[in-house]
Amino acid sequence: MPTAPAEGDGGTDAAPGRPEGGRRSPLWWAAFALPAVAAVVYTVATRRLTGDIHYVLGALRTGGEAGYSPSEVFTHRPFFYRWFIAGLDRIAFGGTGLRETLLEAAGALLAAAAAAALYTALLRRVTAREAALTAGATGLALALAPRTDFLQPEWAAVVLTVLGVAAAIGPARPWPAALLAGLPLGLAVMMKYSTAATAAIGVLLVYAVDRGRAVRLALVAVPTAAALFGLSVLAGSHEWQWTRDMPQINQSALSRTGIHPSFVLARSVDYLADRAVLSPVLLLLPGALLLVLGRVRGRLRRAELLAVAAAVGLGALAVVVVQGNWFLYHAAQLPVLAAALWGLAVGGVRRTPPRLFCAVSLGYGALPVLYARAPEGVQRPAVVWAAGALALLAALVDALLEARGTRGSGAGAGSRRRSPAHGVWHASAALAAVVCLAGSIWPGSPHLVMNGRVTVTSAEYLREMRSVADQAGRLRAGMPDGAPVLYLAFGDAAYYIGHPARCRYPIATFLQRSRFLPDVAELTSFRENADCVDHDPAPYAVLERGWFRPGKVDAALARRIAAVYDCPPASAGGKLVLCVRRGGGAG
Repeated sequence: MPTAPAEGDGGTDAAPGRPEGGRRSPLWWAAFALPAVAAVVYTVATRRLTGDIHYVLGALRTGGEAGYSPSEVFTHRPFFYRWFIAGLDRIAFGGTGLRETLLEAAGALLAAAAAAALYTALLRRVTAREAALTAGATGLALALAPRTDFLQPEWAAVVLTVLGVAAAIGPARPWPAALLAGLPLGLAVMMKYSTAATAAIGVLLVYAVDRGRAVRLALVAVPTAAALFGLSVLAGSHEWQWTRDMPQINQSALSRTGIHPSFVLARSVDYLADRAVLSPVLLLLPGALLLVLGRVRGRLRRAELLAVAAAVGLGALAVVVVQGNWFLYHAAQLPVLAAALWGLAVGGVRRTPPRLFCAVSLGYGALPVLYARAPEGVQRPAVVWAAGALALLAALVDALLEARGTRGSGAGAGSRRRSPAHGVWHASAALAAVVCLAGSIWPGSPHLVMNGRVTVTSAEYLREMRSVADQAGRLRAGMPDGAPVLYLAFGDAAYYIGHPARCRYPIATFLQRSRFLPDVAELTSFRENADCVDHDPAPYAVLERGWFRPGKVDAALARRIAAVYDCPPASAGGKLVLCVRRGGGAG
């Protein structure tokens, strides 16, 4: 959170145009820019998309082949997010590898645009060094996000929120700034609805800079989000129905499980540790906050900023708790917030960067790979929290040294004089940021972490996706080109097979959920989805028994599937199997 003076409230001691940090060192810029560009290029070429993005793309593509626009295809994602992904997909071309690379590149460009907007806005309020490190770290955290986060609704909401914050604090006139920022924040809400928490965090960050602008922004953003939701309901014939039905298919939501404080607390502790293994910059957040608050003048202002930080953290975690699935990408905003605060903490020093804190930051860039290779006995949340405590201790020592140095040097010209090593220290700090933020992109880094244990690494995930693609290729070989398919499988199958669906529910999400929640069969969307089975049925069905188990779903639905399709017996094996419509219709 920038600590420049809020307009009209006295603020803190940081101000743009100060001699310290105002000059730009060529070494500093090269140390940040060159490794950052190399890391982003490597990531774009190698990261590949996660299964949830395959799900959305598979549904949109196969539903589009059936004649349905993104407005009319069900993907378990809201209207504006479907159009966001569809828009990115339309600029891609070629085979699967090239298309994914182009989508990765488009996402990286969006991250760069958000960082550039934030940098321009921050220049009005903090020094050039603070603005560059804060915006640069924010952009890198988005561009180098773990695969599980990248292009997800939560990730898109963070990009939009960064743009909204930049628009709110950048322009000189408050009301035009609020009007400019209202649209990206409203769209951030529309990415998943639960992403309203991310937009609210954006308003809180603006409040930390300027209270009046935050109030104006809230007054504009709330009705903007409501208007966008109304537009989505008018533009999509099923949007209101899906908005009502989607929460009913989440068996882990608090509305179904109830609130159990002891479980929520224990699970939150483990969840944050898991998230920190995936994104080690999160371990640096408490230390960065300590360094920033240590430079703020006035106890009341420090207390106010600490309260804002607590509200941001609780809001980010609350949205994870409410959804109840504890998916790591539900907290995609936390690593970006940590990166931005890191940039502000390191860039805001009056003399040299906090050396111990930067050394720990550099070392934590290797943490994901080392942790994934550690024995199971070491892979525990307590070990991760200990790493966070070490970073906090390093920041505390640096804060004490900085305070002592400031008192010793005073505010005269001597405190502004640069030693020959000044640029080297800032170059080293910038490099530490790049290394730390790149920790999640390597093949040996974790893809999934559960209760402190790495369950899948990035390399293992990519091997699994190659296996799914191979199975999909074998199934495609058993069908005529372009033959319609009923997908009783997760989105990876539809994504790699690519044959058109025949209804607005290309992937049988509502049907599959009856395996866990019998009352889902009472939903209108379930009945519409079930009609895809036997009303003008496709000549083929693809069944993934690990995801869709005919013996476990709604009994009436299972009978309808068996009456229409002849599927290989379970004893035949295979993760994906091809079913043929009875009566010879597949020919």
